[in-house]
Amino acid sequence: MLMKIAKDPMRLFDDIWSGNQMTAAPAFKVDISEDAHAFHLDAELPGIAKEKITMNIEEDVLTIKADRVQEEEQKKKNFHRIERSYGSFSRSFNIGELIDQEHIAATFDNGVLHVTLPKTVPAKKTKEISIN
Repeated sequence: MLMKIAKDPMRLFDDIWSGNQMTAAPAFKVDISEDAHAFHLDAELPGIAKEKITMNIEEDVLTIKADRVQEEEQKKKNFHRIERSYGSFSRSFNIGELIDQEHIAATFDNGVLHVTLPKTVPAKKTKEISIN
């Protein structure tokens, strides 16, 4: 089970593994931007078929997983250098309570996964009580 990160709005979209002292580069690169209505996440996933990409949310953590499989024909070649990575890749991000999880949309075009995360108004957790 994934651990939930504090609900500090300044930590929105933190990679959930960023606290670890990982020296390796992330599995794939992402750009995250914001406009008045939504956050936009663009993940570079070149050479991966749309059918090999999955996304889910568990306890305010968005996880993107992808599989890049080396073709059997490629395995038989006598390579001099292999720089591309193969296997399963995933990244997880804390999305907090500011996202309308029911209306998240995603498209995949030319090796880039575009995810739109619409903003929502956080539920008010304070109430004024009248004194009679």
